[in-house]
Amino acid sequence: MTTAPDTSSILIVDDMEENLVALEAVLSSLTQKVVRARSGEEALKAMLREEFSVVLIDVMMPGMNGFETAANIKGLDQTKDVPIILLTGASVDPNYAYRGYTVGAADFLIKPFDPWLLRTKVNVFLDLHRKNRQLAAQADQLKRLLTSDSPPEGAPEPPASEDASSPENPAQPTPAKTPVLTESPQEAAAGDAEQQDTAPGDGSDDSTRLAEIAGQLAQLELTLRDNKGREPEGLAERIADLERAVSRLLPERGR
Repeated sequence: MTTAPDTSSILIVDDMEENLVALEAVLSSLTQKVVRARSGEEALKAMLREEFSVVLIDVMMPGMNGFETAANIKGLDQTKDVPIILLTGASVDPNYAYRGYTVGAADFLIKPFDPWLLRTKVNVFLDLHRKNRQLAAQADQLKRLLTSDSPPEGAPEPPASEDASSPENPAQPTPAKTPVLTESPQEAAAGDAEQQDTAPGDGSDDSTRLAEIAGQLAQLELTLRDNKGREPEGLAERIADLERAVSRLLPERGR
């Protein structure tokens, strides 16, 4: 699965121009675009206009300070997941770090900070943002595939069902249909025997004759069933004829 390139930026927020220039110089080796904001209000407007991977905010700003700016960013659904790094001077209240974490900041750095350390921390958040975007794109693509009613583009359509006895499938026999009996048992047995006599066999006379005998035996069975156990006229002679016919066809049977 492919994902769109990460076009998000880095937002730096400070009321002093020299601090913004210094931050831009430190972050210049990174591939992400750096956007400036001179106040908390300006930072909120910028975050509503475009997507940011991470925000660096100076704590000591006139008007809306860094803590208030961070709290407002975390209070918006659109920006609540953007990581925030708070920056402050050396002579700060010891409780500043704790206060920064309570408003939702992800990290807290004291000036003057090590440029390598700042780049490393920012790069961690950039990499995390890229991975989150990739996971979100993959989850969205999987959801579309699972909920799509139509097959994916380029997938072959399933073959239409074909009659097994059609010319395209000569090797598959046509399933036999269940016959509907509309005649007496005797007529049905006679019809079955006649059908077996005329049906094509394996090419030998013996197979045809055996089919005839089988049909006659079925007819005799139905005759006995209809007579409820009473021996019909000529039954013994007919059975003897069948036994002689079988003996001729199967000379090895008694050996």
